[in-house]
Order: sequence, then C-alpha cells, then structure tokens
Amino acid sequence: MVLVRVRVEQTPLPGIGVRHDLVTSSGRTVGVVSHRNGRRDLVLYDVDDPDSCLASIPLTDDEAEALADVLGASLMLGQLAGLRQQAAGLLTEQIALPAGSPFVGRQLGDTRARTRTSASIVAVLRDREVIPSPGPSFRFEANDVVVAVGTRHGLDGVTAILAGDTDG
Repeated sequence: MVLVRVRVEQTPLPGIGVRHDLVTSSGRTVGVVSHRNGRRDLVLYDVDDPDSCLASIPLTDDEAEALADVLGASLMLGQLAGLRQQAAGLLTEQIALPAGSPFVGRQLGDTRARTRTSASIVAVLRDREVIPSPGPSFRFEANDVVVAVGTRHGLDGVTAILAGDTDG
C-alpha cells in the first residue's frame, strides 16, 4: 500500500500576507492568498508556468468556510500558519494513514516519531473531527490524517515511519 502525502507550501508575501499552495497529484497547483486585511483569494496556476495565475477568486470568510467544508478540509493549517511564521525552517504536512499502515490500531507513542525524527505530530484529522495535540496513548485508525510539524527531513521520516518503511 502506498502512503499518500499532501504538501502545503507557505510563501510569505511581504506587504500582502501569505500564500499557501497545494500541488495536486495531477501536477496542478491551487493556492490561497491570505491578505493581511483578512481577505482571501482562491488562485489557480498555469500548469505550464506555476508562477502565472490563471484565475483568482476572492472569498468572504463564509465562502472560505463553506469551501473548506465542501472539500472536507480542516482549519488546522490556518491555525498553524502563525507557528510557521515564527519558526523559520519548520514545515507542516498532512500525512494520510492508509488501512495497510502498521500503526493502525496502535498508539502514537509506539511510533517514537518525535524521538526518531525531531518532528512532532500536532493533530490528527479523523472524519470531520480535529484531534489537537494527541498524547502518546492516542490510537490511530485507518484513514486518519496526521498533521506533523518539523523540518523537511523530519517530516519525510515521520511519513516513512507511518508507512512502515523504516526499522525500529
């Protein structure tokens, strides 16, 4: 079974706000520009030139929340944006836990992820529920989405651990 990863990259936009981009498995890039004044724009980038915006759709808070609900997304990444701005070099990643993971039904502490990678599991998304700051006795279920914070190397390590691709 292949472990699915979704990377959301954050780019500061001086004087404007911050941009979060997601590259889909088909290679398309979609993003959200969060302006300092609270406005949000949903943006779609040109597949041939990822720096070129094909469309920009302004969203009210209610529209952004409705879109997040429709997509089944969590506001967790928005809440973690402030943490990322304060901690240079840290990234946030959502890591899906497929049914075939060796950690389904096991406790978070069994992964020893923080000790082994220096990355932290800060939340778990289960169905439409956010479980913030799960403790070591938290039990994973198939299709949980783990939200981890760390360096690129650390996040890759957590992904490998959850996939069962490492010793230990």
